[in-house]
Amino acid sequence: MTWLTWRQFRIPAASVYAAVVAVCAFLAITGQNLVNRTDFSDMDVMYGGTSIMVYALPAVIGVFWGVPLVARELETGTHNLVWNQSITRGRWLTTKLGVGVVAAVIAAGLLSAAVSWWAGPIDAAAAQETEYFALTRMSPVFFAARGIAPVGYAAFAFVLGVAVGVLLRRTVAAMAVTLVVFTAVMVAVPLFVRPYVLPPVEETIAIEPSSIMGIKGNESGVIEEIVFPKPPGAWMLANETVDSTGTAVRPLPEVGDCLPPPASEDRLPDIAQIKACIGKLADLGYSQRVTYQPGSRFWPLQWLETGLFLALSALLAWFCYRRIRHV
Repeated sequence: MTWLTWRQFRIPAASVYAAVVAVCAFLAITGQNLVNRTDFSDMDVMYGGTSIMVYALPAVIGVFWGVPLVARELETGTHNLVWNQSITRGRWLTTKLGVGVVAAVIAAGLLSAAVSWWAGPIDAAAAQETEYFALTRMSPVFFAARGIAPVGYAAFAFVLGVAVGVLLRRTVAAMAVTLVVFTAVMVAVPLFVRPYVLPPVEETIAIEPSSIMGIKGNESGVIEEIVFPKPPGAWMLANETVDSTGTAVRPLPEVGDCLPPPASEDRLPDIAQIKACIGKLADLGYSQRVTYQPGSRFWPLQWLETGLFLALSALLAWFCYRRIRHV
């Protein structure tokens, strides 16, 4: 049974592994040039592109490995031939899940390790930034493309593809549904789960001119947000101005003509005057409340999220075993 499963699985597996090995070799060669560098401005495309590859791999595994491995046999009826040769349904499904999950985990682990190593110097430099919108490995954009989390995504995507294939028994339809469901889960987790798996850190900061990095306002000259430096390497969840009762305020109350006129060649905005103007909010009892996940929680969150996706994979596998009894 294992040999038969591998025979059916070897071509898509070989295709993905060839691509993964090629990417790893390329990263191993180019990564040497990033050591001891301080300027990575020319690496933006590569930095984003490598992360997209890690995102795409679990989706490819779920759609092109998980779905056809079972749905195609159910669709064509070849599963009946196997089941009539002393092979039980449970053993048939166990072999397919075992071979696929192991192959998926190894492929995702290799690619994630290569990308994490290649992007290490850039991630280390970004972790020192205090700008509010600086993207670090803790940010949702890159968190899912680093560490061990992609291993959990790959296992989940594969079992999801198998489960949808068992349920629909139509390969093309199952491919589309698998892609949609996997994408929805990958969007929902960083929005509704990851920020709260560990209680976020909440701090209240005094509004002082020396600590303000900038402001955001609208066309009417109303200040909507004060930008403060964030803790290095942190993932900012909220940055809001609160009144003396702790209630968030947006837009901010008027404290003078803080927003400068449009800058021109002979007239630049007086940053010090803007900060001093906004600093008057402290006299009115306002302060700044920031909520974030510190950079030190990267690995705890990685392990927790990997465990979550492995648990979801186990739940989907249980569904497959239950469903296959009625096929």
